[in-house]
Amino acid sequence: MSSPAWLARARAFRADDPDPDTQAELDALLARAGAGQGQDAAAEAALRERFASRIVFGTAGLRGLLGAGDNRMNLRTVAQATAALCEALQRHVPNAQRRGLCVGFDGRHKSREFAHEVQAVASGAGFVVHAFETPAPTPLLAYSVLQRAAAGGVMVTASHNPAAYNGYKVYWENGAQLSAPHDVEIAGTIARDASVLALPRLTRPAARAAGLWQSLTGLEDSYLRGLAARLGAPPSPRLTPSVAYTALHGVGEPLARAALQLAGVTAIESVLEQAEPDPDFPSVRFPNPEEPGTTERVLALAERTGATLALANDPDADRLAAMARTNDGTLAALSGNELGLLLCDYLLQQAPRDGRNLIVTTLVSTPLAAAVARAHAARLEVTLTGFKWIVGRALELERAGFRFVLGFEEAIGYCIGDLVRDKDGIAAAAHVARMSEWYAARSVDQTSAAASPPPSLHAALEALYRKHGLIESSQVSLAVPPSAAALDQLQRRLQQLRTQPLTQLAGLTVSARRDLLDAEARAQPDWPPTDMLCFELEDRHRVTIRPSGTEPKIKVYIDCAARLSTQDSLGAVRDQLAEVATQIADDLRQRLGF
Repeated sequence: MSSPAWLARARAFRADDPDPDTQAELDALLARAGAGQGQDAAAEAALRERFASRIVFGTAGLRGLLGAGDNRMNLRTVAQATAALCEALQRHVPNAQRRGLCVGFDGRHKSREFAHEVQAVASGAGFVVHAFETPAPTPLLAYSVLQRAAAGGVMVTASHNPAAYNGYKVYWENGAQLSAPHDVEIAGTIARDASVLALPRLTRPAARAAGLWQSLTGLEDSYLRGLAARLGAPPSPRLTPSVAYTALHGVGEPLARAALQLAGVTAIESVLEQAEPDPDFPSVRFPNPEEPGTTERVLALAERTGATLALANDPDADRLAAMARTNDGTLAALSGNELGLLLCDYLLQQAPRDGRNLIVTTLVSTPLAAAVARAHAARLEVTLTGFKWIVGRALELERAGFRFVLGFEEAIGYCIGDLVRDKDGIAAAAHVARMSEWYAARSVDQTSAAASPPPSLHAALEALYRKHGLIESSQVSLAVPPSAAALDQLQRRLQQLRTQPLTQLAGLTVSARRDLLDAEARAQPDWPPTDMLCFELEDRHRVTIRPSGTEPKIKVYIDCAARLSTQDSLGAVRDQLAEVATQIADDLRQRLGF
């Protein structure tokens, strides 16, 4: 009897694995499984899961659990991806080998080892490698591609995923995340499953001797000079905010502190137990500053020190969570949408009013961005979710003469101007501090407008709501167990919304519907078929539904709208809209069987 396909793949992986750690892990699983004879059902199930499919090379690269297997992050998958990337760069980027590949890594388990494998394989393929020698933030790697005029870049990171994950994020020569058709081409090359042990490799000393290795040490200074030029001079040294900051056991601490100092912040207190990289993230359940409870320590620090702002980067520092003082002195969080609106309004006030300013956001981010952009005579573009789409559209319109001011999405990601062509939690922290300072300065400037400007970020946000209307945004996740049967059921539930179109939700009439699997419903010709449903309801409410790209769940984005009169209490109207959102979510749960 022939061996099962998964067993044959496991043996082929073992024979071509360059890592003794995953060799030992796989040997133990194979021994327990008894070579497919069912001796250990759990071990056999684990092997099937690891080898029944390959880790997907998709948006920006790879991300997955660490371990042995085609469906895991390990040295073999990293080597295959690097070889395929180098092939693609040589085909499509002029002078790719000489321009080289920038390589960075964060503080996660295996990040340094994976980065060294990228360097070895790329230099073995004849590429100059521009390498960070210590853990670095993702935005700094993205910046390095532009600064060195490299052919591309690789950042070894899993961003805000749990400790058991790692990833491989790819940038193209324009400093932006990899996009189609290059991602599809690279995935096809990986699928050929060529031997990685046969790949030529160069050690760092050998690469250096051959002129194929250059250090990126010290690049932080160049990045900070660029950031300083974009921040401009502080409005008032007397009004700089004090900041409580956390890197969440990631790599953001040194660069974030330097960036905040550039913004004029002199009082910075850090959560010391979270300041150094720690791949186990011991003080948080999930190292995502959006998750409830993750920012408890920085909030406590802000209360102890009386800080104006509490700021948190995720572990690779490409996202930013912000909490600011309200007018009564309490600290309250600003959602990704709220901070995006504030930055949009603030940055457009600083930009020339010449009709060339550009704001880019996504289908699931707040619709209120359109009103704010329109008030400043700026162009607003809406894209699919993810910064490869945000930055890709910005680059297209820059070529047409537009000035990219801000790209943001609801998941606390912000790209400000052209310093970095991806979301950048370091630059965002500096701009938020400067924005806080700017509002404080305006509130005490007696020569400004007759009506006193808002003194705080929360007051500024309320002023935007009273001017443009309130949109209260929330997100609901409808999760299923991580099994093939459950995932099939999830797809059937989504299909149900297509075959049995909604006419109302929570008693509200559905006035319009878009299915982004339908070519006619997609706004841009380069948008691929996308599993996303958009519903517009009466009273300007909106619901967007899509499956998660990384987890077995459906994401529901609910935007509820209201006009505010001068007599209306913002808190009371928000409570009313929150109740409407709850009713919509409950109705969807019932219809979809959750």
